[in-house]
Amino acid sequence: MMVDAVACAIASAEDTFTSVTLRMAQAADHTAPAAEPAEDAIISFIRDAGLASAATPLRMRRLSGGISSDIWRVEAGKAVFCVKRALPKLRVATDWSVPVERNANEAAWFAVVAGFMPEAVPSVLAEDAQVGIFAMEYLGEADYPNWKAELHEARISLAAAGQVGARLARIHSVTAKRAGMAARFASDDIFHAIRLEPYLLATAQKHPELAARLQQIERTTAATKHALVHGDVSPKNILLGPRGPVFIDAECAWWGDPAFDLAFCINHLLLKCLWVPPATGEFIEAFHALARAYLTGVDWEPAEVIERRTSQLLAGLFLARVDGKSPAEYVTAERDKDRVRKTASAFLRRPAERLATIADAWRQELKS
Repeated sequence: MMVDAVACAIASAEDTFTSVTLRMAQAADHTAPAAEPAEDAIISFIRDAGLASAATPLRMRRLSGGISSDIWRVEAGKAVFCVKRALPKLRVATDWSVPVERNANEAAWFAVVAGFMPEAVPSVLAEDAQVGIFAMEYLGEADYPNWKAELHEARISLAAAGQVGARLARIHSVTAKRAGMAARFASDDIFHAIRLEPYLLATAQKHPELAARLQQIERTTAATKHALVHGDVSPKNILLGPRGPVFIDAECAWWGDPAFDLAFCINHLLLKCLWVPPATGEFIEAFHALARAYLTGVDWEPAEVIERRTSQLLAGLFLARVDGKSPAEYVTAERDKDRVRKTASAFLRRPAERLATIADAWRQELKS
């Protein structure tokens, strides 16, 4: 979740180095520097998975910023890859514990999508589901710029937004028709703990006047079962690769309501208007381009039905990013938070049928 998967795919200049050059054989070398417990677990996994021999020198970089997982960039001789280990308790101010089984769900989501659209996901190299660790290919920033970073620099491509929407719809469309998906990704408890409770239900506690509406949206989302959901489709978890968008950080993978993925992603495009105000018009256009491309690809239910459900979810998630357990880190001014609350509250009280209605209202709010 959050920053960790971005760090797994791109080496940032801001990454904190906590590593030393290690050899697996150092376990028997009393003169070698003692490895941290996390390093021990990662080294053991690499050895047991056959990703490097005991004689292969390792250079490990522990990437900073992750709240839900430990992420390491590993150089094993000439090979470079990332190793990700899920944490049982997230690194946030509130008490937020999540089962580590989500690590296996993430690797499984990558494997499913790789079966029909390999260019849209990183390759999984090895996995230990019981421990909650897997290794994946390293995708360098030069060839795979992060979409969030691009948006922050106001490099807003409507073509990229449309590609994200089209690929997301294809993932939902293909998996909606696949037998066995519901049983493999029956991760309702994890999705509740990592998405529905911290976003919708926690926000309901902050807004008693809207609690009944937010709780109803949560129940509808939890009960709707159509396709394989990523669960964290946000710009920070999308890389703009040479063959199109690449989705990373799928540890919220769940068989459920695809409207959640669409709402979660376009919600960020609305919020980015507060991060880079001069690009408000471009963000709104990107919102429309992504939503339009996605809805064009909907074939598992009527497009107007999922658009209605997405619109309702969007209002709840919009409010959650200022008053839920995972607020947007760049929405800090009280005036901006109040603008979000005003717009979200209006559509929670009077739900919109169309996504464009919410985007247009937000544009007008920012002009006022």
